[in-house]
Amino acid sequence: MLSTGINTSQVFDWISGITDPEIPAISITELGILRDVKLNNGEFVITITPTYTGCPAMSRIENQIRQKLTEHGLQKITINTSSSPAWTTDWITEDVKKKMKANGIAPPPHSSCVRALKDFTRVSCPYCNSSDTNLISRFGSTPCKALYSCNNCHEPFQHFKCH
Repeated sequence: MLSTGINTSQVFDWISGITDPEIPAISITELGILRDVKLNNGEFVITITPTYTGCPAMSRIENQIRQKLTEHGLQKITINTSSSPAWTTDWITEDVKKKMKANGIAPPPHSSCVRALKDFTRVSCPYCNSSDTNLISRFGSTPCKALYSCNNCHEPFQHFKCH
């Protein structure tokens, strides 16, 4: 703990509410991006893990973390990006999958799903639950999502891919 009374739990709480820029309904903690907060010689060291190699949202997440912590008066901040262990969709809880679905994103079933083209067509619509869907593009608004359309309700939607 610092002489100011700020500890790692408080820092974790401050930044845990930061949302993922690509899925604003879900926090970086809920997705498992925020991995650790440590205090080392008066400096807070934050560890984050990208959900996808080369994820363009990571720099924005880092900036949001820095902004949040400087708003609370912290100046000594290091943010490390760790890819080990690699992030997996297995880290997404059922509650977070429900949030994804409620926000029009078909969640991944688990990370060990087969990535063959035939499995890309077995995605249920987050709006009407129909499995009568079509893959429009293997890449949606981001590389970690694919774009689909539903043949039942005719709504387009994104699917967060397994990995």
